[in-house]
This record gives sequence, C-alpha cells and structure tokens, in this order.
Amino acid sequence: MTPRFLTTLLLAGLAGCSDHSDVVIEASGTIEGTEFRVATEVAGRILSIACDEGTLVKEGDTLIVIDDTEYRIQLRQSVASAEVAEAGYRLALEGSRKEDILQAEAAFDAAKADFERVRDLLASGTVTQKQYDDSYTRFVASEQGYAKLASGLRSQEIVAARALRDQAEAAADQLRKRIRDCAILSPANGIVTLKAVERGELTGVGGNLLRVTSLDPAKLVIYIGETDLGRIRLGQAAGVFIDAFPQREFSGTVTYISSVAEFTPKNVQTKEERTKLVFSVKVNIPNPEGILKPGMPADARLQIQFRESETK
Repeated sequence: MTPRFLTTLLLAGLAGCSDHSDVVIEASGTIEGTEFRVATEVAGRILSIACDEGTLVKEGDTLIVIDDTEYRIQLRQSVASAEVAEAGYRLALEGSRKEDILQAEAAFDAAKADFERVRDLLASGTVTQKQYDDSYTRFVASEQGYAKLASGLRSQEIVAARALRDQAEAAADQLRKRIRDCAILSPANGIVTLKAVERGELTGVGGNLLRVTSLDPAKLVIYIGETDLGRIRLGQAAGVFIDAFPQREFSGTVTYISSVAEFTPKNVQTKEERTKLVFSVKVNIPNPEGILKPGMPADARLQIQFRESETK
C-alpha cells in the first residue's frame, strides 16, 4: 500500500514528436460509507430491536419498535371528538329540523300569551313587578330561539363548525402518524455500525438509536497536491485497489474536489507528508457486492494527459 499522500508516476517517458504523456496520479485513503443517524420522532419504551451492530439491513426494514399503547388510547379519544365535531358540522349545514321549529314556535306562542296575560294583570295590580319581568324574559328568550331555528345558522357559525371538525380530524391524523413513527425503519441499504439503545429503555423525541452506514456506493477520500489539482476533473475515472484483491481494479468516479487547502490528515504515515498543504478529492465507487468495507485502506489511480510543455 502506498503512503497516504500523492505520488506522481510517469508511466511513459517523453519521446520523439509526441506532445502528450500519460501520467498517473496515485494516492491513498480509507474506504468510507454514507452514514445515517437513526433517531426517533416519538417518545416511549423500546419494545424490540431487530438488529445489532454488523447486521445488514435494507431500506424500509423495521429496526426498532416503540410501545404505542398510549398513542392508541389518545387516538380513540381523538376519533370520538372528531365524530362529534363532524355531526355538529352536518347539523349546521342541514339547518333546523321541522319538528324543532314547530316545537320552538309553540313555546314562543305560549310565552307570548303568558306575557300578555301578566301584562294585563300588572295593570290591575294583581301580579308583582318581578312576575312581570320573569314573564317578559321568557317571552324574549323564546322569541329569539324560535327566530334562530326558523332562519337557520349564520354563515359564520357554519364556518366555525367546519373549523372545529377539521381541527379534530387533524389531531387524529397527528396521532396516527405518531403510531406509525413507533416503527423505526432503516433509511437505506447498509450495515448497522452503531446500536446506542437496548430493549426496555425509554427514549425521548430525537433520541439517537442507531447508525446505518450505506456502502453502495463506497467513498474514498484522497489528498492531492496543488501542482496536480488542476489536472483532475469532476467525473474523471479512477481505478481503486485494495490489499484484499491486489489484482482487481474497482472503477470509481471523482465526485468532489475541494476548493480549500488543508494540511494532510494526521493519520498519514510520515511527519513530512502531514505538514504539506493538500486538497481533498472524493472518489465514489460502486460496491454492489459489498466487498469494500469502512476503514479499508485503498489506493486510487487517476490517469491524466500531461503536456510536454509542462515538463520544461
């Protein structure tokens, strides 16, 4: 395995009238994957865990189940409230029933007749002022009740009834989502590289549960010196080699070139190399067989064309 810094190798010498030479930029790095932090959107007790560190998982697999008993109880209450609100809205749309209007009309007629009788008796001093006032209050109330039923609800009241119904339905939908969120699914195909909880533990909203690392494609980050950086392009092909399969070349593609220089990372082998300014370059490598694993050292070789004039 080559050192963790770039080495430029001339594969074909400058010769004759040729204006170009093939140049290989070779650098080393470590295979990485795309990491997904798996958290929870609900609070509760963990009922089961279907994976462990090292488990291969597919996108959509159920990895953890959280107890949803409390949410289901709340959902039943919310559904009942939504049904009441829906009934109120339908009554508002349909208006008053005929029998209700007739009943209110009869009550109004009776209150009116009673008020007129009490009014006449007040003039003769047979009833008290309080009896008159009570009779008048009943008369006014029955008149207003009858008028409201006869004319139906106002548009604002219908809008308010609809809003109450929609609010109740939204609350039920929110609880249904919480119940679905109690099943924690894998966000991608990959391998579980961290399990932070155990069965029976309580977890809160946003709690870190697992880490899933996707390895297809795998990533290799290498470091290129300033003199060679300008010869590398996005989309450029790269051959990748690992110690486990020294004769096999894995095809990669340059997907990222840093625009900011940095010192070579400290895990590079020699102190001299670590003090050099370099630019990070990311190579994506299809990995359908899962051969490339996180932490594997790897070499990347990028073949470029080098003008003869650049060597003078």
